[in-house]
Amino acid sequence: MAAGGKTGQVLVWILMAMLILGLGGFGITNFGGSVRRIGTVEGQDISTEDYFRALRNDLNALSAQVRRPLGFAEALAMGLDASVRQRLVTTAVLDAEAARLGISVGDARLAQEIRAIPAFHNMSGSFDRTAYAMTLQDNGWKEAQFETQTRRDLSRSLLQTAVATGFAGSDAAAAAYYDYIEERRSFSVLRLTEADLEAPLAEPDDAALRAYYDAHPDQFTRPQTRRITYAALLADDVAKVVPVDEAELRKLYDQRINEFVQPERRLLERLVFSDDDAATAARNRLDAGQISFEALVQERGLTLNDVDMGDIAKADLGAAGDPIFEMAEPGIIGPLPSPLGPALFRMNGILAADEVTFDEAREALTSEFALDAARRQIRTRVNEIDDLLAGGATLEDLAGNAGLVLATIDMEPGTTDGIAAYPRFRDEAAKITDRDFPQVIELDDGSLVAMRLDEILAPALRPYDEVASQVAEAALTDALKQALAARLAEVQAQVGAGTAMGAFGIVEVAQAMPRGGRIDAAPADLVQQVFDLETDEVAPVVTDDFVGLIRLDRILAADHSTPEAEQWKQMLKMRQGQELGQDAFALFASALEQRAKITLDEGAIAAVHSQMR
Repeated sequence: MAAGGKTGQVLVWILMAMLILGLGGFGITNFGGSVRRIGTVEGQDISTEDYFRALRNDLNALSAQVRRPLGFAEALAMGLDASVRQRLVTTAVLDAEAARLGISVGDARLAQEIRAIPAFHNMSGSFDRTAYAMTLQDNGWKEAQFETQTRRDLSRSLLQTAVATGFAGSDAAAAAYYDYIEERRSFSVLRLTEADLEAPLAEPDDAALRAYYDAHPDQFTRPQTRRITYAALLADDVAKVVPVDEAELRKLYDQRINEFVQPERRLLERLVFSDDDAATAARNRLDAGQISFEALVQERGLTLNDVDMGDIAKADLGAAGDPIFEMAEPGIIGPLPSPLGPALFRMNGILAADEVTFDEAREALTSEFALDAARRQIRTRVNEIDDLLAGGATLEDLAGNAGLVLATIDMEPGTTDGIAAYPRFRDEAAKITDRDFPQVIELDDGSLVAMRLDEILAPALRPYDEVASQVAEAALTDALKQALAARLAEVQAQVGAGTAMGAFGIVEVAQAMPRGGRIDAAPADLVQQVFDLETDEVAPVVTDDFVGLIRLDRILAADHSTPEAEQWKQMLKMRQGQELGQDAFALFASALEQRAKITLDEGAIAAVHSQMR
């Protein structure tokens, strides 16, 4: 029953996400003639509506991930359609297997799961039949269709639970992994700098600098460069001349008052239980020192991210607000009531009330108001500029007659100055050819630009006089690196012969450093290099900005005797069992797919794609 309950909770959130993300069927009632499915899997249809919804949902998610709207053609090039079809095929294969095995859920269980979805609740937190109907209607679902899909999801979850549960991790593997993550190293570090050289480093003369320039042409060669002329209408420029209305600023401040005036808050984590007895039992285990809060979260199959509430005001906590805000310092409190049931709360910090007055916010609000107004003004000119370009206007004409700024930029790999600070400009500049006509491009902040590729400059060695200062810096850095490497070899030899490391400078001693630890102003992998050493072994570390010697002083084995160690090992064992279950389920699904009868209709797929463009 516990496994089934957990599966149900997961499904509740899956269904809620489906609704919130808007997997609605707007505009998908007809893909041409009688096309109703893109394929079948063991008699299970993959409908055109399901495919359209999944494509749209994944496209929105991918756009959010890259922080810009993606066109469907661009998403196709990234393999979005194939990924969606594979997921739908896998789902259909599992649905078919559940049907073959006779796995299903009754009406009571279906109703229980639907009633638990917060999107269907009223203000008091109870299931609302009207809210249920309206939410489905707003998202393009018919009730029967949604309930059928939900029943399939529940049945599939039961199948997954049956296949993936019951796998036990290994005590030996958990102990070995605990050894690996909990071992520590104590070691010594000797840094060498220019001050440790036996003689000052001589400044290279002109002949040496020219010799270095001749010997390292790759360092001073200009890469292939794209010379681009552009005409731009930038939001920052327009914003400078936009009149700002004081009343509008006040209105903007009042609209965002919650951003500027924040009450006292608490940093909270909340672990919800099914009833008061379960919550009280967990609290008793915490008080007795039998388990930590982190382990209790892991025991429930959750992560700290799952229980993190962020910073919360008292008014948002209901009946739990008073006792939590009476806590004078971080700690655990509860069980206390919450909208999801009795819960234990861990308070991690106190955030004082904060107020930014209108006068203090004026500068930021003025800038935001002006930029927003500038974007609106610029948006009204898109068609005008498009028409000018379509009519044969050059970029120079746009500058002379339409008030755009004309400039030329040499784009090298890594150029981010000026207008090249816009990612969209860099992307378009990298793709444009000399056969392309200028087109209006909207930049990330609403600015407009049109560009022309004038020429592509081949890689060429920059003249010595142009890069003389860079040559001097590079030559001196190279000479210092060589001198330090030579000195390091001498020091290592003497330390190996028995001379103390301290005889050559200040020795830093790191005690009980874990894997993944860091030493300030040292290579990121220095500690990992220490873990590769034997006790008393010495090794050089040389990078572009670090030269030094490390010595492993002591290996500290993991301590298995503490309650915390036992909790960690149990958690590792449990996680291993979960991963084995996930692997088993993936193999199970793959085997089903290999023997399933799967057909896909390319014409139906193309019809759906045409609706996405």
